[in-house]
Order: sequence, then C-alpha cells, then structure tokens
Amino acid sequence: MTAAKDPMDPLQPESAVSFADALRRALAQERPAEDWLIPLLACADADAPALLSAADRVRRDMLGDAVHLRALIEFSNICRRNCRYCGLRRGNGALDRYRLPPERIVEIARLAASLGYRTLVMQSGEDLWYDAGRLADIIRAIKAETDLAITLSVGERDRETYRLWREAGADRCLLRIETTDPGLFAALHPDDNLAERMACLVALRDLGYQLGTGVMVGLPGQTVRMLAHDVIWMHDLGAEMIGVGPFIPHPKTPLAAAAGGTVAQTLRLVAVLRLVFPWAHLPATTAVGTLDPQGRERALEAGANVVMPNVTPAEFRPQYEIYPNKICTGEEAAECRACLAMRLRLIGREIATDHGHVRRVAERMK
Repeated sequence: MTAAKDPMDPLQPESAVSFADALRRALAQERPAEDWLIPLLACADADAPALLSAADRVRRDMLGDAVHLRALIEFSNICRRNCRYCGLRRGNGALDRYRLPPERIVEIARLAASLGYRTLVMQSGEDLWYDAGRLADIIRAIKAETDLAITLSVGERDRETYRLWREAGADRCLLRIETTDPGLFAALHPDDNLAERMACLVALRDLGYQLGTGVMVGLPGQTVRMLAHDVIWMHDLGAEMIGVGPFIPHPKTPLAAAAGGTVAQTLRLVAVLRLVFPWAHLPATTAVGTLDPQGRERALEAGANVVMPNVTPAEFRPQYEIYPNKICTGEEAAECRACLAMRLRLIGREIATDHGHVRRVAERMK
C-alpha cells in the first residue's frame, strides 16, 4: 500500500517508495532520507499498526521492557521569550507567575530520590534569574545530597554557561528545536533565531551532555516533508533523547484558533524515531496523554521508553500551563509515581532501576 496524502502537506507528491519498502529500509537502518521517511510519516491508517508494531519490536530488542521514570520539576514559569504557541510566553499577562527558590528545588530533589527516581529533569521557562552561578550551585547541592542524574531543560544560554553547568554535574540537556524549517521557526518564534538554537544544540553535544531535543507535531503550516527534514537533522546532530508531542493551542496565545496536532500523527512520528534512533530515549509525553487518556500507553507501545512524572508541588503545577487542560496537575508526587507504576504493569512493562543513561554512554561509564 502506498503512502496516503497527508492533510498536513497538500503539496506532498506521490512517493515512488511504497510503505512496505520504506519500512524495510527503516528496519535495515538505512541513513534517513526523505524518500522513505515521508511514506512512513504519512502512512495510511491501514498501515499504521504495522509501523507502530515494528517500532515496538525494535524498542524491545534494543532496550527491553523497562520504562525509565524521570522526575520532572517545573521550577519557574517565568520566560523571557514570546513564542506564539506557548502559554508561558512573556505576553501572557493572565498567567500567575512563580519561581521556586534554590533551597526548595534541592528539597524536591531529595523527595524525588526518596521516591526511587534515578533522574531529575529540571525544567523552566527562560528565566534568567537562574543565572550561570545560581543554577550551578543548585546542581552541585543536588549532586552532593543525592545520586540523581540531572537533565536540564531551561532554554538557550551561551556556551560558557552550559560548560559551567556540565562541570557542576549536569548529565543531560534537553533543548527542543520544535522545527528545523526556517520559515516556520521564524513564524513561531518572533524573538528567536533558528541558527542560534541549532548552535546551542551543537555546543551541548560538544560539551559532553547527553543530548536531547524534539519537535511538535501539527503546527500551523507544518508539512510532513518538514517533519522528515527534522528527523534527518536530528539524526545528523546525534540526538540521544527526543521528545515529541502534539501541538495543543493555548487560548492566551496568538495561535488560539489554530487546529492542533493529533495523537495519530504523534504516534507515527514516535515510531519513525524509534526506527531511526534504536538506542535513543523517547518519552511518552504528557501532551499526548492530555489528548488521549491512554495516550502515554499508546506511545509506549509505539517505541517510547520514558515517562516523566511530575514532582512539582501541586500548588504550582496548574500555573506551568504551556498548553491547556494538562493532566496530572492535582496529584502529589508519591501519588503520581504510584499511579504510573500501576498503569505500566497493565501493559506489561516494568520500571527501570538504573539511571537511564543512553546505552552508548552507559557502556563508556563501565
């Protein structure tokens, strides 16, 4: 069966590569190329189960059935940027802002460690109050008091700041590219620059971070060809963690009336990423769980192997509103972990007990 026309891409040409041949080339680990990525990303509904099942087999063969639970702390919703899709954008005057003090962040890290987490994901808006030295001190304090691996997700900074955080003990850094298409990036980020974002990711890689990035699916103006180019670029970059989720319009942004992405589009991309990046860590994101109560489980059965339960104090979670109707905003940290453990058991998965370093990194550490 040939690839279906993707409504995201009205200009998509008929592909000369069939779905079956595209899947064969993906499983053979050919270098990613537009001609076979597009038939997979835009496959017909009848072909989607075969794509998702193939990705799940690759995940099982390469990484096993353990799911890495990474504790997420959203420590500030203050952001200097004005991205047109994000509820944290500087121009959203309706949002109550908060910023957790360093000692509170360290306290939450201790709680995460006591609950059995092996990784802490420190995420915020681009809040420059946490400058190079202040965040380095927080990282050092967490490392001194816990055995947690630390992932940073705090936006764009200069190379020397990233270097200081790496030397302080940060293990990983996540900086989503969102799209590699220059025109679409400019339309979404009025006060940012695609070349600078890409340069930050290269710097993070070269500084020895385990490198994370990712894209959104279903953005206004996005095409399946753009997504194929995103996959190729992330492959050439050497990404080791890739988070993808559907675009969900926020009512307090310029894109409030735009159509959002879908679970089906997201699952196809997760599956393609697993085929292209067999060793990478792929989260089943909260966004896909927001659109579908079983969305995270469906992503885990399409190649994902990471879930990020929230350990942010419940009083602040509703205020970290990147998109509306976000799930898991009212539970305490212990409840959230117990709930996910139960849900994982129901799909035959177990909780990983190691730090979840990328396999190639873990092998070098032995």
